[in-house]
Amino acid sequence: MVFGFGRQRYERIGFTLYAAAVAAARHPALYRDLGVPDTLDGRFDLVGLYAALLILRLEAEPPLGHALAQAIFDAMFSDMDVNLREMGVGDLSVGKRVKAMWTAFNGRAAAYAAALAESDPAPLEAALARNIWRGNPPATLAAAMARLVRSEQQNLASQKMAELAAGAVHFLVPSPAHA
Repeated sequence: MVFGFGRQRYERIGFTLYAAAVAAARHPALYRDLGVPDTLDGRFDLVGLYAALLILRLEAEPPLGHALAQAIFDAMFSDMDVNLREMGVGDLSVGKRVKAMWTAFNGRAAAYAAALAESDPAPLEAALARNIWRGNPPATLAAAMARLVRSEQQNLASQKMAELAAGAVHFLVPSPAHA
């Protein structure tokens, strides 16, 4: 695309979809009932999880899905840059921190994609335990989170591409059934 106009075309939709993923990742039940640490790392991990699930859904429908997935990724790391600056991280350090976050997100997204491709729940539970609870989840909560993630994957798969392309996405409300 000349001068990057192709990316600009989906920028607003990318931010809208990303904002919905952030809102879903901030649902209090995730922290209260599923024991996700309510820390900067815990919030980053959940935002990354929800963004990864949405990106995986979109990538299933190229070429538009790829463009929207890239727009979500761009929105996420633009937001991370802004948040780091608002937290007082110096200009010289922001780039390095964003790159570290980018690397972490890509690793997690790849682990989730591989685990979701398996019918066995163990790889997804292990990936979630490793990333969300740093390998030490409270008893049964990795399995509960894995059930929620699989339900969310099915939920996103059921949503029409035309709606997603218009910036409309609906995430599940975590329920006690997941915990």
